[in-house]
Amino acid sequence: MATFFSDLVQFQGLFQMIFVLGIGGSFPYGFHISVINYPSVHIRKFINETWIERHGSPLHPETVMLLWSFIVSVYGIGGLLGSLCCGYLTTKYRKKKCQMCTNLIMLVAALFMAFSKTAKSFEMILFGRFLYGIGTGFSLNIHPQYVGEISPKKLRGFTNSTVAVFLTLGKLTGQVIGLREILGSEALWPWLLASSGLSALVQLVALPFFPDSPSYLLIQKGNEEACRKAIRKLWGEGDHQAEIDDIMKEKAAMTSTKTLRVLEVIKARSLRWQLYILVTVMTTLQLCGINAIYFYSFEVFHTAKFEEYLIPYVSLGVGLCECLSSILCSTLIERFGRKVLLWGGYMLMCSVLALLTMTLSLQHQFFWMNYFSVILIFLFVIFYGIGPSGATISIMVEIFSQSFRPSAFLIVGCINWMGLFVLGMIFPLIVDNLGPFCFLIFLGILALSAIFIYLYLPETKGKSIMEIKAEFNKLNFGKKETSVTENNFPKEQLFCTRL
Repeated sequence: MATFFSDLVQFQGLFQMIFVLGIGGSFPYGFHISVINYPSVHIRKFINETWIERHGSPLHPETVMLLWSFIVSVYGIGGLLGSLCCGYLTTKYRKKKCQMCTNLIMLVAALFMAFSKTAKSFEMILFGRFLYGIGTGFSLNIHPQYVGEISPKKLRGFTNSTVAVFLTLGKLTGQVIGLREILGSEALWPWLLASSGLSALVQLVALPFFPDSPSYLLIQKGNEEACRKAIRKLWGEGDHQAEIDDIMKEKAAMTSTKTLRVLEVIKARSLRWQLYILVTVMTTLQLCGINAIYFYSFEVFHTAKFEEYLIPYVSLGVGLCECLSSILCSTLIERFGRKVLLWGGYMLMCSVLALLTMTLSLQHQFFWMNYFSVILIFLFVIFYGIGPSGATISIMVEIFSQSFRPSAFLIVGCINWMGLFVLGMIFPLIVDNLGPFCFLIFLGILALSAIFIYLYLPETKGKSIMEIKAEFNKLNFGKKETSVTENNFPKEQLFCTRL
């Protein structure tokens, strides 16, 4: 406890910057995932009323549903576009400047949402949602990289896991203010959708007072004095020479390398196993079953005889569990390491899904099975938050060096946004055809990923980027070639993260 308070005092600049990055980074992504469900009835009614006022006749219910589905899904299209542009722009113009421009995009989107009802234009909702997607595509790429680069080695796991904390906090905030007693009413839904602009405004005002990351200033700008000044501001006074030496080693290793384009990253032998790990953990995060759990939770609560008006509050409890378990993950990750939290979390989630499949199948035969299902839903969310939710982000940041990280995160963004779109399209069909047995698909994915991570992921806890790279070289080249350079491209080639 004494160590915790001393770190809190010494690294107060770092903690302040973590908050500023989080509130405009992964927080809006979580917020928009959860908040859009609450005003759905009011927005569909608004679309129909607007059409009647313009054309004198109502829209067919299927057309209204189609327009509503497009409003929801256009967010993913914007997110994918933002992710595709982010790697190149952050390399050229730096992360801090790009994140501040992202805040301006989010504020414009919030204005479209706020005045859509007054202007009697559902097209403004559509365009605002698209802009939100673009902004979130940028911030979800920038936030993990930026927060990973500003932290010292001993706190790197904690700082990386705060990405998941702010994401779940965004989900929870969306659930809270989306309640009909707050902003989820028919009169206030435009302000519910516009409220995301507040987090963008906070970051836009606060971020200029914080520095660029020390590794960016030293490696890409070559300014050692600015690097030391940033370290003092973020980490306080003290002996940080060992950390600076690690950054210098990474810089020296990069003198004969270049920042690879995405296709070059995919082809590079020196990054083969990093990509295998990246694709595995990111795909598993998408297909672990957390969306299915949230989908089934309403049915389980109904069957468990919860009153209709209580169900949103019970669901809020599920969101609170995810948020608290993500916070717990941030405190455990430096003690147990990333690898244990990942494969251990996967296996615990597997066990819960196996039991949940059984309880949902037998719920009509034994009344008490419904209550067991409720407990299992909470357990699954807790294991997800403690394990994969926070540890995945940390692994993605740590297994790539500064020169390859933008392209790697472009790949992550594509997997994330395309996975969100595809899952949204096929998940209802899977549920209709398989019912509760759909969890067996997620169980199989989790089991295979747990085995793969246990066998092949090197532990990254407490290691520098160059030490982690050496571990992966054993997988990429075999034990005889652990000292190879990062790639075989000549020094004079240019920095670029375009396809």
